Amino acid sequence: MDEKKPLEVLSTIELSEAQQEYIKNQVKNTHLTVVSAKEAANLPKDVWEKAEVLLTSGHNLPSREQAPALKWIQVSFAGVERALEYPISSAPGIMLTSASGVRVSQLGEYALMALLALSHKLPKAIQAQREKKWLPNYGDTLMPQELRESTVGIVGYGSIGREVARLLYAFGATVLAAKRNVMQPEDNGYNAQGLGDPKGNYFRRLYPIEGLPGMLPECDFVVLALPLTKETYHLFSDKMFESMKPGAGFVNIARGGLVDEASLVSALKSGRLGGAVLDVFEQEPLPPESPLWNLPNVIITPHVSGISPKLMDAVLELFVKNLQRYQAGEPLYNLVDTSKGY
Repeated sequence: MDEKKPLEVLSTIELSEAQQEYIKNQVKNTHLTVVSAKEAANLPKDVWEKAEVLLTSGHNLPSREQAPALKWIQVSFAGVERALEYPISSAPGIMLTSASGVRVSQLGEYALMALLALSHKLPKAIQAQREKKWLPNYGDTLMPQELRESTVGIVGYGSIGREVARLLYAFGATVLAAKRNVMQPEDNGYNAQGLGDPKGNYFRRLYPIEGLPGMLPECDFVVLALPLTKETYHLFSDKMFESMKPGAGFVNIARGGLVDEASLVSALKSGRLGGAVLDVFEQEPLPPESPLWNLPNVIITPHVSGISPKLMDAVLELFVKNLQRYQAGEPLYNLVDTSKGY
């Protein structure tokens, strides 16, 4: 990169004037262009041709021919499956980075909220409220499964799973974690200061994904935080649900495609699962005819576990750090292995 020539940065995400000034003030010798366009074809030809760095939501990426100078694509989400649908993401000479580690605070809080709701039988209480029914406060109807001294399985021990584990540690829960590479218990990706579990201190045992049938029977609750790839599609189907502890709680804050929803419905109806909090679904919005809507032991939210009024500022903090590393010729945070999908 010629240091005398400004680095051409293109954002197809709308940025406020303050956000644009933040980038310009933090990263010198850059020329920032912000053009909001739903389709890549709507952008002027010369805008694509000169862009070297692209900040994007991962939608409507250009072809390699449209963006011949492009070298790096920064996606504003932790999951990059949409971006990988575009050939340019895995083209030679292109680096693709995710926003992994940016959303961990709000996702961790959502997961904790979900676990507390399940542990204190909130779905039953809400259903009784709708029916104007005063449930007895004795027996097993509303008897909680306290997080303290319970076992929580976290499937996917990336930045999100590690933040959930950090929060659970304060509650006295035992954390069992599963990840693809158990030989790498530490996290070398981007982490906001004080969040997550970069050293791998908060789990009791670490399992490979193939070891889930041995881990799940021990878990009172299971939190799904895996990326969606060809290998993880419908990972949770009949076999996985049947291996879970009877009455266990299930939380999905990752991707709907990780779960066979027919198997999930069956497990919830049969009592194999005691309840579920679901924020993601294979089809979004969740169709009105989905049986999940009517199950009394389910809480549904419309893919909100990662949203925050401060989210874009957090994404830009990561982007700025990566821009600085890019200019210095240093390795970028959250570089995606396109062959793995994350």
